[in-house]
Amino acid sequence: MMILRKLTNMIFASAAISAVSSLATVIMMNSAYAAELTINVNEIEGNDGYILVALFSGEESYTSGKSKWSSRVKVANNQEKVTFSALPDGEYAVKLFHDENDNKKLDMNMLGIPSESYGFSNNKGRFGQPSYQEAKFTVTNTTDIEINLM
Repeated sequence: MMILRKLTNMIFASAAISAVSSLATVIMMNSAYAAELTINVNEIEGNDGYILVALFSGEESYTSGKSKWSSRVKVANNQEKVTFSALPDGEYAVKLFHDENDNKKLDMNMLGIPSESYGFSNNKGRFGQPSYQEAKFTVTNTTDIEINLM
């Protein structure tokens, strides 16, 4: 009877340790993905269409054009906010444009120059896409950035 009681106590103690360990892992995982990024998009002309935003994590993602996160926000003002939540802390870059005619692509004129407004993080890229090094920024906790459309 005494052995059975000790064995039962050991099983309960082991289960309690396992539960605490699992809870600690969940808390650590949640805090690793607790950053929030708010992008303030400025100088929007007109209230037609949407702002399409691509958020890139790392140089490879940025140069390949394969964003990990994206958003589409209806334009209602000359300034809009786009928020990404539950991001891991780290380096990011943003590409965005004002899709005035809602065709989900950046329209170009006959010379290949964008006919819709666009922007990049750090307000780089007036004459083409900036490098990742020029566009990258760091997100930790709560981060706000400004992007002025060109």
